[in-house]
Amino acid sequence: MSQHPGPNAPTMPSDVDGDISMFDRFATTAAGFVSKAWFFMLCVLLVLLWAPSYFLLPDVDTWQLIINTATTIVTFLLVALLQNTQRRADDAVQHKLNAIADGLSDLMGHIGMESADLRRDRDELRAAVGLEDHESAK
Repeated sequence: MSQHPGPNAPTMPSDVDGDISMFDRFATTAAGFVSKAWFFMLCVLLVLLWAPSYFLLPDVDTWQLIINTATTIVTFLLVALLQNTQRRADDAVQHKLNAIADGLSDLMGHIGMESADLRRDRDELRAAVGLEDHESAK
């Protein structure tokens, strides 16, 4: 694989740090937990248990406040966790695409030395994905 010098070089999958923070591990576990069908059924069950509490509470405002508060808190926390896992998934895909583009660019460079069209296409690819020129081992 080619080396990309400079601070603006795209990150390759092999350059990604394998250390995952405690929060990232928690977010991944939580995302796996809440994406299961039984979690959805648990949420439905909670709503079904909440609905008849209308008859036990002194007024409708208290009854509505309970479900509104609970759903707002859960939604707020889940959005933060799921956004974390989505961002990391997007970053991983981008790293893989950078590696593919770099490999394709190298291949185009090796087989297209005598073709002006292929060299131009290679330059367009490198510019489109932000790959820097680097020294090749000829």
